[in-house]
Amino acid sequence: MDEYFFPGMAYETMPLLRMELGKGKERPPVLRLVTGGEHREAEIPEPEKVLLRTLSPAGDAEKIRTEILMMNAREGAKDYGLISIGGKALLVWAPTVEGTEALLQGKPLPDEGPAPAGPLAGRIALITGAAQGFGKGLAEHLAADGACVMIADINERTGQAAVEELKEKTGNHAITFVRADVSDSASVDLMVRQTVFAFGGLDLFVSNAGVLKAGGLDVLEEKAFDFVTHVNYKGFYLGVKYASRVMKKQHEAAPGRFMDIIQINSKSGLQGSKRNFAYAGSKFGSIGLVQSFALELVQDNIKVNAVCPGNFFDGPLWSDPKTGLFRQYLEAGKVEGAKTIEDVRRHYESLVPMGRGTTVLDVYRAVRYLIEQEYETGQALPVTGGQVMLR
Repeated sequence: MDEYFFPGMAYETMPLLRMELGKGKERPPVLRLVTGGEHREAEIPEPEKVLLRTLSPAGDAEKIRTEILMMNAREGAKDYGLISIGGKALLVWAPTVEGTEALLQGKPLPDEGPAPAGPLAGRIALITGAAQGFGKGLAEHLAADGACVMIADINERTGQAAVEELKEKTGNHAITFVRADVSDSASVDLMVRQTVFAFGGLDLFVSNAGVLKAGGLDVLEEKAFDFVTHVNYKGFYLGVKYASRVMKKQHEAAPGRFMDIIQINSKSGLQGSKRNFAYAGSKFGSIGLVQSFALELVQDNIKVNAVCPGNFFDGPLWSDPKTGLFRQYLEAGKVEGAKTIEDVRRHYESLVPMGRGTTVLDVYRAVRYLIEQEYETGQALPVTGGQVMLR
């Protein structure tokens, strides 16, 4: 597709169409853009239920959007649509992912019945660093609650495996994967674009990807400091930069709808961390971004908040026997007198008033609260078992 039309369809046409085609319905439809396709009207069963047209890509995205809406209105506000654009792309919409798949494959249209169950049904969520750990657990809960979920991660093999696993566990097939390096602008741009191509828009961006390199001033190298800063701090900025573009477009078409950006921060963003300054600094800085973005985006009904978990002792960040924090902290001498990894773990458990580490469910409950609370933005919500308290 030509240089203008390709990003124009992603960032302008599809999010607006999704909101406008969803007016008067329980939930917006799922839209999908497939490039290189051909119009397949002869293969589609029950054509009376489907808007089938071919458009020329001439003109800008706004003209294409207007033409599609006018055609759909003339033909009775079809719930299903298959638009061929100059033989270069197919734009498909249906109430669910299963419906878009049926249109693309020329299969009988599903009996959609009532809107799928789940408090987040119809929402489109993008979560970074979601191939393992907290990110994967949050993706599972989002999918179980009915959301369309894009798993983004730099590890393609692990990410693809997570998609198949979560589809099996949740029964939700609206889960897919995109490889992304959150510290690279072009990669983040493509990550958001692919989310729009897969589902039609974006309602929830969870910035979860993060790295940690422990060490004191005499140990930690500049290269490690830059790595942590680029992923944790710059990566959050880039994600908000591109995710908010899509959300702003949706706000144009549905000004009463709220959308969410949530950063998975840390208790280290609320208090300093000995011999862990690179990580703590990136998290402190990110809360400054949260508050600043919240003030800037509130006019578009985009809420920006952070969840600050305590220690997730059972996740790979802490428990990996070679690279986990227990190992790193032992080698860095962060816990005085510790001889083994178990010594380090017991020390950190003793610091939590509730006597245990944070779980994925603890964090997800906080995420859900921030989504459901329409009168809160710019907050850093602790989930630390009482280890760090608001003041």
